[in-house]
Amino acid sequence: MTYRLAAMSYEQAAERAGAVCFLPTGATEAHGPHLPLSTDVIISEEGAVQAAKRLDEDGIVSVVLPPLAYAVTEFASPFAGTISLPFDTAKALIRDVIVGAKRAGFGPLVICNAHLEPDNLRALREGAEEARAHGAVVAFPDITRKPHALRLGDEFRSGACHAGQYETSLVLAAKAEWVKPQHRELDANPNSLSVAIRAGKKNFLEAGGERAYFGYPADASVGEGVSLYAEHAAIFADAARELLAR
Repeated sequence: MTYRLAAMSYEQAAERAGAVCFLPTGATEAHGPHLPLSTDVIISEEGAVQAAKRLDEDGIVSVVLPPLAYAVTEFASPFAGTISLPFDTAKALIRDVIVGAKRAGFGPLVICNAHLEPDNLRALREGAEEARAHGAVVAFPDITRKPHALRLGDEFRSGACHAGQYETSLVLAAKAEWVKPQHRELDANPNSLSVAIRAGKKNFLEAGGERAYFGYPADASVGEGVSLYAEHAAIFADAARELLAR
């Protein structure tokens, strides 16, 4: 069974009228010398698919929308391959996709986000709120906030988690062939990106990430990635159930 709308025909999509939607959101940006530019997209889409499987086990029909691969990503802008959207464009994009899903006949929608730059999170929150003003039913479980953040490991809580152990483990568990083996040789970078952001730093270089990573990529493992996806899936599936319970 496929949960991805992109793989369905229009007739299959019609059979899912009113279904819960999971919308994966990520970015196209530098993630160290070892991870692909699509890291956040990989993580958010895999988490969404696993959430859809959980709902399916409960007899709840859901679909995973095609992921959004572009976002506000100014922190990675000094690095090649990074494509950043203006804030207003990013906000309008999330709003209009949510409203478009409602017009297409789908039901409540959960944003499954893996790109954690503050302005991107703000764009998602404000875009979702504007979509609600158009009648959409939408939840945005922000994994950077409690209680969700407490479930995602020590590195995540430290804020030194861009392309580190946390994200490298997640990509290893979903697309191991896309991870460069040199991640095992990368030195630890314990600089906390979240602390740097609060101190007013504007990009990875200023924050102490000269190779666009923070944390401990050498400590990553498939097993940790599997465990983290279970947490992501639970967070997103629970958000969907809460929307349905309303």
